[in-house]
Amino acid sequence: MTLKNFLLDLLLFVAVLIAFEPRLSGIPIHEWLSLALGITLLVHLLWHWDWIINVGKRYFKRLFHLSRLKFFVDLLFLIAFVTVMVSGLLISRSILPLFGIQTDHRSIWRVLHSLSADLSLLFLAIHLGLNWDWIVCTLKRYVWTPLRQGLSGLSLRMKNEAEVCPQPVEETHGRLP
Repeated sequence: MTLKNFLLDLLLFVAVLIAFEPRLSGIPIHEWLSLALGITLLVHLLWHWDWIINVGKRYFKRLFHLSRLKFFVDLLFLIAFVTVMVSGLLISRSILPLFGIQTDHRSIWRVLHSLSADLSLLFLAIHLGLNWDWIVCTLKRYVWTPLRQGLSGLSLRMKNEAEVCPQPVEETHGRLP
């Protein structure tokens, strides 16, 4: 699961960077990429659903501090991201007009869209910082080591992934200590 998580996270990160600046990609690509990003984020949440439920149940009980912080940051990120998606659809110039739905481009939704996009980027940065050890470990495992040793050893390393980049118990086994 570590490789799948890493590739999905990398895809999400690149898509966020592209979608964050619509002047670089153009409005149609910005809107369609953002819609795809929302669907991909939903897949990410479903992959981590056990962790979300378990940490959520124990949020106010004895809980490892970092897990509580990650949960809170991820919740804020989700709220900001959903706000970006909803407000983005309400000011859409490409997706909704394709279906004959016209939107108001000068409304409060534009301000809310911009503000929630900025907050999403902030919470994403915090999320990355909180998971930095896992990111570095996974990069070493799947990028740096295979490049140094050649790609021939990659399949063997993938079978033993739990030995290389262990996650806290609540993130790997779906239960808390």
